[in-house]
Amino acid sequence: MLSLPLVVSRRLITTVAVAMSLFHLYVAFVGPPDAYVMRGAHLAFALVMAFLIMPGRNGAATKVGWFDVLLVLAACAAALYPTMNLGYIQNRMYYVDDPILADYIFGGALIVLTLEATRRATGLALPITALVFLIYGLSIGNQSVGIMLDQLYLTTEGIFGIPLYVSATYVMLFILFGAFVERSGAGQLFMDFALALAGHTSGGPAKVAVITSSLFGTVSGSAVANVMTTGTFTIPLMMRTGYRPAFSGAVEAVASTGGQLMPPIMGAAAFVMAEFLGVSYLTVAAFALLPALLYYVAVFMAVHFEAKRIGLVGLPKADLPRLREVIVERGHLFLPLIVIVVVLLAGYSAAFSALCGIGSVIPTTWLRASTRKTFTVGAIIEALESGARNTLVVALACATAGIVIGTITLTGLGLTFTGVVLSLSQNSLILALLLTMLAGILLGMGLPTTPAYIVQVALLVPALVKLGVQVEAAHLFVLYFAVLSAITPPVAMAVYAANGISRGTLMQTSWAAVKLGLTGYIIPFMFVFAPSLLLIGDFWVVALSTVTATVGVICLAGGLHSYFFFGLARWWERLLLIAAALVLIKPGWMTDLLGLALIGVTVASQLMLRAPATGNDTIKKS
Repeated sequence: MLSLPLVVSRRLITTVAVAMSLFHLYVAFVGPPDAYVMRGAHLAFALVMAFLIMPGRNGAATKVGWFDVLLVLAACAAALYPTMNLGYIQNRMYYVDDPILADYIFGGALIVLTLEATRRATGLALPITALVFLIYGLSIGNQSVGIMLDQLYLTTEGIFGIPLYVSATYVMLFILFGAFVERSGAGQLFMDFALALAGHTSGGPAKVAVITSSLFGTVSGSAVANVMTTGTFTIPLMMRTGYRPAFSGAVEAVASTGGQLMPPIMGAAAFVMAEFLGVSYLTVAAFALLPALLYYVAVFMAVHFEAKRIGLVGLPKADLPRLREVIVERGHLFLPLIVIVVVLLAGYSAAFSALCGIGSVIPTTWLRASTRKTFTVGAIIEALESGARNTLVVALACATAGIVIGTITLTGLGLTFTGVVLSLSQNSLILALLLTMLAGILLGMGLPTTPAYIVQVALLVPALVKLGVQVEAAHLFVLYFAVLSAITPPVAMAVYAANGISRGTLMQTSWAAVKLGLTGYIIPFMFVFAPSLLLIGDFWVVALSTVTATVGVICLAGGLHSYFFFGLARWWERLLLIAAALVLIKPGWMTDLLGLALIGVTVASQLMLRAPATGNDTIKKS
């Protein structure tokens, strides 16, 4: 088949990607245009890039054929049709005025092209999900083609809805910020900082992976990207110091997955959550702060206990960078992150804070001679292109999720599903939470985090709220399990990525990841029963909940990894630690006292029956 020359294809892709980034920077600086203009242009850029970058029947990166060029032209026409006919769109009465022939042609084309581009970018799961909802709306939902088209194309309740708005307004800018920060050399800073901080302690390389991935995750917002960036260094380092390949891969996968939950810059779904809740992004970041810290405390203590259990020591201090030297030489590269937090705290929007962060990256590199020449013209173009490329999946997923949300809203399926959940759970909150957890993990296995979260908000969150769960806790609950699907077998994308580096047994890596991240599955239940963990409530209540929750996740890590602070944990001590952790989930002085009593019994048992020193004998016993 005829195709464009490879050089022409590459230059065309770079031109479109850079134009997309510059367009969004310009809009962030001067202010957003009409909703259709902004969202239509964002989607048009994403569709064009999808058909240029991933041409071919199977989405593989091949030469751009002339058929793909036709798809590009059709995508531009369909996505920009509402913009070109803005007066008509704004003046017509949707659901009353029948769509005209051009509406059917361009609207139908956009739906088909969006699904095809999403298939190329993310695989079959999300487009099939959207098709199922479309078929439901036209058949069981008893909606006409005209009404469905009205909802999905001619209003801002479908493809051009809130998810695409968030992608165009916030997500693009923060991903672009991440691209510039990564280009500045901050990744090496994060690595050296973690090595200097924890490299010499027991199991130091694993702790380095946890710290580095948490820092890098605040910038990338993608579990797989986090694994592929930091894991290429941390996983071989862990294996060289004695960790099994499966455990090494699991540590990196679990640590990288938490990056989507770690403020100040979380995954794209956090920006969607802010819109759904009608609060600022800073408020969502505040909700997520303590649960994210608990997640990383649990993972950190798990790798510490595992290192103690099998007798691993840290790296020689002489081989590690010195913390003072790291801060002096590269510490200034933390400044863009600080700029974003300061601007957010000053009360400005997330989009403006991201713009300020991007604007601060290049001047920051001028502060030291070692980083002064980082950004050449070529490096800036590469960062602009990388930001647009990294936005591609999110933009297409949000557009396709808009099809799902538009259908659910139009047909009232959300209310029906709420009734089903309430019926199955028999109005039991625990059962409803467990059902929601399973649904969230299953949705997250097949869909990217953002659309998985969006679908759950429409189908599952109303049921939880009706059972008395605070709305903020309900939203964060479903987000957690959409995120944790990245480490949950059988479809665990972060584990697959890490296993590709560690070359361990996939199933062993998967279960090691579940064991390491199990505390993450418990934390959502903690903040459902104790919303104070979301920084909601009086200071002393928040402080007490934080302390008991921290103690609880440490106990769970100790129970799962057969080690506590005073040595190996025997089987009854492990049971006591796990019981203490589960008891501390529920707030209240009686459960707190019972949890502390169980911990006291465990510590007394360890001190009275002190375990022998760790080493080879320890490995055999474990």
